[in-house]
Amino acid sequence: MRIWAAAALLENGWQRDVCVEVSADGRIADVKSGISRQDASADHALQILLPAVGNLHSHAFQRAMAGLSERRGAGAHDTFWTWRDIMYRFLSGFTPEEVEAVAAFVQMEMLEAGYAASAEFHYVHNQADGTPYDDPAELSRRIANAAEISGIGLTLLPVYYAVGGLDGRDLAGGQRRFHSDLDSFARILEGAEEAVARMPADARTGVAPHSLRAVPRDALARLVTLRPDAPLHMHIAEQTGEIEEVEAAYGRRPVDWLFAEHSVDERWCLIHCTHLTEDERRQIATSGAVAGLCPITESSLGDGIFDGARFIDDGGTLGIGSDSNIRIALSEELRTLEYSQRLRDRHRAILATPEASCGRRLFDAARAGGARALGREAGAIKAGNWADMLALDAASVHLEGLEGDTLLDAWIFAGDDRLVTDVWAAGRHVVKAGRHVRRDEIEARYRRAMTVLRECL
Repeated sequence: MRIWAAAALLENGWQRDVCVEVSADGRIADVKSGISRQDASADHALQILLPAVGNLHSHAFQRAMAGLSERRGAGAHDTFWTWRDIMYRFLSGFTPEEVEAVAAFVQMEMLEAGYAASAEFHYVHNQADGTPYDDPAELSRRIANAAEISGIGLTLLPVYYAVGGLDGRDLAGGQRRFHSDLDSFARILEGAEEAVARMPADARTGVAPHSLRAVPRDALARLVTLRPDAPLHMHIAEQTGEIEEVEAAYGRRPVDWLFAEHSVDERWCLIHCTHLTEDERRQIATSGAVAGLCPITESSLGDGIFDGARFIDDGGTLGIGSDSNIRIALSEELRTLEYSQRLRDRHRAILATPEASCGRRLFDAARAGGARALGREAGAIKAGNWADMLALDAASVHLEGLEGDTLLDAWIFAGDDRLVTDVWAAGRHVVKAGRHVRRDEIEARYRRAMTVLRECL
């Protein structure tokens, strides 16, 4: 397959008249610029071609409760912790069929937004009463099934979640669906790996200790060594209450404790990192670990503001995730990150430099960080990488007459994801003319699932 674009963002910047050759295995075989449309003999001719982004953090099932948690609770303030109680109640209605239907719908929306791949931080393992399924990996397999339907590139991250806090209390209520011990988690991980092995070759697995408050220190030491070459994702420093709990139990802040106890490197993705000291921020930035940011969810939950500008200046790598999936909108995630910096610092164009605009710096960070966090050879249109690419609508009123980095600025700050016309995930052409190729089927199944799930609230 050959794709020709009048303009494309390559490793060496914007190039004109680009021909990308994709091999049958879904990898980019060759990239050439200065090739006329006629000489390219292309299967697809486009105006603007970009490397697609990997979504580094998703809880797919939470998409089903989007918009249903916006009422004030009985207390003085609604917080992350009160939202979490609603989420636990909502979990009771999920059967394996609903898990698969919602996940496929979420993945479809991601693809239409310009993501080519997703890391699913998957922590719902058990039945509603906490009893394991006959196959402990039943719900991990459902996530894999959903990805085969949607065509998204998948990094499946089974989550280890053992206790309700650092005092070792048992999981209760909706949390019981998350529980595993080291033996049962090994079976879940093996089942997930079996499911992924039957998928296209770009799919892979990793390991996800949920957080310091849900994973005892001895278990974390085992999990870190379980799959030494696989991505390792973990929530950290999202909420001040979490930081206080860790300090009380371990005598150190979460990031400080983690770096003292473990060798954090490029295989790690630390999710949220909202509340950091300057020293902690520099520790993460110089370690090679990816800071996994979810700006829309972090705004929705009132988490706080990540210090993105100074983190990047420290040499840090960050990426973007959709987390609770209350909104699946790549351009809006990037815009929200930049605007949060502006609101905090009361300046404009915080992430811009004399050499790169805001849009370019945001997009470059998201594509590089997403690829690293997913353990995916992607994030750039170059030979050998998976063919993860997206096209923008040059005829849009927001982009007409623009070129270069200004195209990214206009898409992110003036347009929205409706400007995404086509998406390829490892060469699979899953979005055409702005619409997923299986949207009708996936949406119908999602509607049926939502009819069941909304009866649980």
